[in-house]
Amino acid sequence: MAVTATGARTPFIAGNWKMNLDHLQAIAFVQKLAWSLKDARFDFDEVEVAVFPPFTDLRSVQTLISADKLSLRFGAQDVSAHDSGAYTGEISGAFLAALECGYVIIGHSERRTLHLETDEQVGAKAVAALKHGITPVICVGETADDLAEHGPSAVPVAQLTTALENVAAGAEIVVAYEPVWAIGSGQAATPEQAEQVAAALREVVRTRLGEDAASATRVLYGGSVKASNIASFMRQPNVDGALVGGASLNVEEFSSICRFKSHVGT
Repeated sequence: MAVTATGARTPFIAGNWKMNLDHLQAIAFVQKLAWSLKDARFDFDEVEVAVFPPFTDLRSVQTLISADKLSLRFGAQDVSAHDSGAYTGEISGAFLAALECGYVIIGHSERRTLHLETDEQVGAKAVAALKHGITPVICVGETADDLAEHGPSAVPVAQLTTALENVAAGAEIVVAYEPVWAIGSGQAATPEQAEQVAAALREVVRTRLGEDAASATRVLYGGSVKASNIASFMRQPNVDGALVGGASLNVEEFSSICRFKSHVGT
């Protein structure tokens, strides 16, 4: 749920496992994460938590979450722009919907860099996800060269503007700002940098999808997020959560990130 009963945006902590953990390891991880959060009396109504396993793990994760009635959410790491057909290796949004995926990551910097995905392709995938009732987590971010040449928000704003071109007004999306220079570097953006870009991205949503969507859309920060810095990001008014990479593979660390509210005063 993107918005609470009081109208506030529900914080969202998302763990992108990338190409790690097979289906048996995924089962063990999700069980341990659920137990860890339960032991800490974690309130899933206050903070939404989702994991994004590899495609081969999704059925196992779905079965476990459904059978044990866990409050964790889950999503996929990519989706095809096509529903079906001669697209070897691609995964349809219809398949993900059948597995009850609530979310899908779209346009991650690794997809853009390694698979040369364009902003237009990212937009087509977002439309495909929404068609099947799946919320796209649209990733945007600049490289170190982009940052030096254009400043911190120009490239992410341009990427999101194009990606939302064919998305219907009022659509539910999540936006993830991931500065490429921070991913896996151990050097996160400052909270002030993240806030500046998040605010600019929210304005794009307002222009493209309307005022209500802008108020409800959650903007995440991603890039060397860890338990020791999550609270500083979550204090920013336009940062509503985090897309966590490497730290999401450690149950204790990821659980601590999810419980960021206990760090806010530190």
